[in-house]
Amino acid sequence: MQNSSIKKIYNTQSYIYDLIFKRFFYPRHRHVINSIDIRPNHKVLDVGVGTGLTLPLYPEFCEVTGIDLSAEMLKKAQDKVDKFDMTHITLKEMDASNLLFEDDTFDFVIATFVISVVPDPVKVIAEMKRVCKKDGLLIIMNHFKSKNKLMGRIEEALNPFTCKIGWKANLCLDELTKKANLEIHRKESLKKIDLWKIVYAVNNK
Repeated sequence: MQNSSIKKIYNTQSYIYDLIFKRFFYPRHRHVINSIDIRPNHKVLDVGVGTGLTLPLYPEFCEVTGIDLSAEMLKKAQDKVDKFDMTHITLKEMDASNLLFEDDTFDFVIATFVISVVPDPVKVIAEMKRVCKKDGLLIIMNHFKSKNKLMGRIEEALNPFTCKIGWKANLCLDELTKKANLEIHRKESLKKIDLWKIVYAVNNK
């Protein structure tokens, strides 16, 4: 998938995104934010913030920057920021593979449901590591290819279809970890059987 097609897909989805995905994404994002030690004046980067449906979960005492490739998704997010007067949140239209921030800017960099969307996941993670402080925390929440051989074959077969609606079904976590040199601290899922996994990695630059 290329950025142009990704923009088109998610600009279109922006009008129905919350209605379809909130029940799946909101509880997992809430779990992530509650599980990390965000302190006053900490800086958080939310990569692929989308329509901002989880922005109200961030504590007001931290500084949050949300980025997304889709202008239409960001318009929905800005509506929420304005509605709830979330002055601690800033939104920017930006390519995750080319983050326009200085090195060592953020204490936490969170990418939820975005790594399987971008054309080059390894490059995106490299950028996440660059803008995150040394020993800061990188959090990736995503669907990854199953290690079960049957499920893996099904995901490979479904991949051409899922790409058309905006995400890859066959992204392998082990391969990604090796290529991106991720130092994984822990992995977990919200449920015993879950399509999505949460990966916590210490920034080892």
